[in-house]
Amino acid sequence: MKTSNFKLLTLFCAMALFATTFSSCSDDDGPTVNITVNEGPNGDIGGDFTGDGGSGSRTINWTNNLATADYNADITATSTGVFELIVADANGDVVLNRTITGGTEPDTIDGVTNAGEPGEWTVTIVLASFNGDGSYSLSAGN
Repeated sequence: MKTSNFKLLTLFCAMALFATTFSSCSDDDGPTVNITVNEGPNGDIGGDFTGDGGSGSRTINWTNNLATADYNADITATSTGVFELIVADANGDVVLNRTITGGTEPDTIDGVTNAGEPGEWTVTIVLASFNGDGSYSLSAGN
């Protein structure tokens, strides 16, 4: 009888150790970010972003048949973090790199990119320790 209690106790300890090890390594409840694309990649492009203190990025391929692009981005609710918008032309040359820092003014950026090579552009959204939400949009310039 002592042997079977020892086996049961050993089995129980092994299961508890296994469960504790894998649940303590999980980061499912950690800070996150979400960057969506609501329109595009042909014509106008735009979307939303949210975060609860996390960091992340998303790169979107966008067809721009003109040499510039009109852009707009704003943070509608945030207390911390950084939003960055990076746009590169068809040659890979950066034509825009703008940042909004949470909790400071201005909380909106807009304007026209530098001139670049028409074709397949890339739009990269970067959120760093971002807590809040906002939106972005781009359209072909002139």
